[in-house]
Amino acid sequence: MRPSEVSRPAPGAPRATSRERRRPGHPRVPTTGSREARQRAAVILDVLAGVCTPVGAAKMLGTSITRYYVLEARLLAALVTACEDRPRGRTRGPEQEIALLKREVERLKQECARKQSLVRAVQRTMGLTLPEAQPASAKGGRRRRRPVVRALRAAAALRTPPPDGTGSPAVA
Repeated sequence: MRPSEVSRPAPGAPRATSRERRRPGHPRVPTTGSREARQRAAVILDVLAGVCTPVGAAKMLGTSITRYYVLEARLLAALVTACEDRPRGRTRGPEQEIALLKREVERLKQECARKQSLVRAVQRTMGLTLPEAQPASAKGGRRRRRPVVRALRAAAALRTPPPDGTGSPAVA
């Protein structure tokens, strides 16, 4: 670090002692979150540290013991998640990922067009000609059958009397 980058206190301000400047074992208290959320976290940490019981903590929070255990489980899950290793370096957000994928799609399209032109050039030099593609109507083959709706078929079957004649006549 260059001397010009070192932050210096304002003239006349009291100097911080080395102990105040840097505390290796001192935890940083989060300033994010609502007051209620920080209070819940503090009470749950007190229970985990053995300062109070879960029943007492539930009373202090004004919740049931079941709700306290739900909050404790959520806090422990968040703690474990926070302890996971993070990837090094800059992480990509969704916008950067989309832009990267769009660039790759364009690159692959260009590469595909280049390969297609190379194939055509090779075919011309070798004297190969590809057969013309026939339109779909000129191909022939089976005629497409007209679809019959299953509901219409079922309704027609229900309108006909049963073969043994034991049923009542169907209402049309």
